[in-house]
Amino acid sequence: MTYSPALFGAHDPAPEGPDDLRVQRERQIATLNAAYRHHSATDVLKGALSALGNTTLVSSFGAESVVLLHMVAVSNKHLPILFIDTQMLFTETLVYQQELTERLGLSNVQIIRAQDSAARDPDGTLHRQDTDACCVLRKTRPLEDALAPYDSWITGRKRFQSGTRAALEFFELEEATLRIKINPLAHWAPADVTAYMEENRLPRHPLVAQGYPSIGCAPCTSPVKIGEDPRAGRWRNQGKEECGIHFVNGRAVRIGAST
Repeated sequence: MTYSPALFGAHDPAPEGPDDLRVQRERQIATLNAAYRHHSATDVLKGALSALGNTTLVSSFGAESVVLLHMVAVSNKHLPILFIDTQMLFTETLVYQQELTERLGLSNVQIIRAQDSAARDPDGTLHRQDTDACCVLRKTRPLEDALAPYDSWITGRKRFQSGTRAALEFFELEEATLRIKINPLAHWAPADVTAYMEENRLPRHPLVAQGYPSIGCAPCTSPVKIGEDPRAGRWRNQGKEECGIHFVNGRAVRIGAST
């Protein structure tokens, strides 16, 4: 983990160890949450980019991703954006990623792929045998490696997505890495997402109109029927809800919607 002076007070010494780093980051998070408690998502994002320094956005370029991507484009078109290409995504997602990147003028989208997928899953059937192992190989581990240089990262998580996120704050500590997670949309409702897209005339992912309100890898994503939970089409009938990129108390958790 690198040390970014902007993350701490101007006169604070660099942390000497994990415990010292934890204390300083918890203090910074508490200060930021208090300062931005009643602010908009845009204010939270701008404040985070100003105060935290070494930050990246992780985006799936999925059903709701365009909201944060647009906010970032307005604030800083050069911000590093990590896009995990599992090499099993829908063609529509890959095309959407390219089109949005160009349309929004994003200059630092980094496409991350697993380096050993060909060796460990040569015929592309691992997902049929063990979906968790496939997610670790193609998404979780590549993302962990890509996030290593950063002190903080921006997510699209929201309180309404699940009970475990009901008390989600704008800023939180990632226990496993002591990295700060920034959740500008934490307080948004589904109607806020729709309104922002419409007001800014942002293009939706093409699969949304085909019944895919939550979009992941093609083999493990199916259309959702009217009345079903928006994530019912992810790993359908497999008792799995999350790829594992979010952590609580150092452990991957299976909760709500994607990044």
